[in-house]
Amino acid sequence: MRWIWKVTLATGILAACCSAPAQVDEIGRKASTMGQFGNSVNMGLSNDKISGGLKEALAKSTGTAVASTGKPDGFFKNQAIKILLPNSLQTVGKGMRMMGMGAQLDELELSMNRAAEQAAPAAKQIFINAITKMSFDDARKILSGGNTAATDYFKKTSSTELTQAFTPIVHKSMENVGAITQFNQLAQNSMAGPLLANQNFNLDSYVVGKTLDGLFYMLGQEEKQIRTDPAAQTTSLLKEVFGKK
Repeated sequence: MRWIWKVTLATGILAACCSAPAQVDEIGRKASTMGQFGNSVNMGLSNDKISGGLKEALAKSTGTAVASTGKPDGFFKNQAIKILLPNSLQTVGKGMRMMGMGAQLDELELSMNRAAEQAAPAAKQIFINAITKMSFDDARKILSGGNTAATDYFKKTSSTELTQAFTPIVHKSMENVGAITQFNQLAQNSMAGPLLANQNFNLDSYVVGKTLDGLFYMLGQEEKQIRTDPAAQTTSLLKEVFGKK
């Protein structure tokens, strides 16, 4: 009987070995439906539901991000995105404050944030355009991607258009709030002027870049919320597409 037991054991081991690749494939298929954030993305949903759910989520997150930044203190009182003085001015800032120029530095910082707040609403239509142009393949990749996959998509597809749209708005806003005049005065200071000149510093480019950084940061936070927090999945479609399975 011992040889029968050996044959039976060998057959069982062989069967287990042969079934392993199939099990690995199944695990791989399940893993591919999981976002990096831990929620299951139901890739069995219809194309229309995947596309519709993602676009609804993007419309919600972009709308919230633009609304939260495009208002008074939307940048200035949000420590995560507040636009600080450029490094060159921060370097000499302590000395300039000792010379009684602290108020000028503070006014410049405030005015840069006010310009960003005035520019932010222009992003809304640009984001809407990007959403409408999104292909189903883009939607599926974003849906099964990480917590900020949609934000990364917007950075890739919209940064150039946003920069072009923001530049004249930021420049005009800085004129209106006096930022350019304040900056030009600081640039003539014997301490700050040489540093700014050596770095070939451009105030418009600096504020535009920081405005985009802040907007994308807030967009990423909103996207994470929808993906991971059931309370943020406020419609049945969002729950079906992003909810845990």
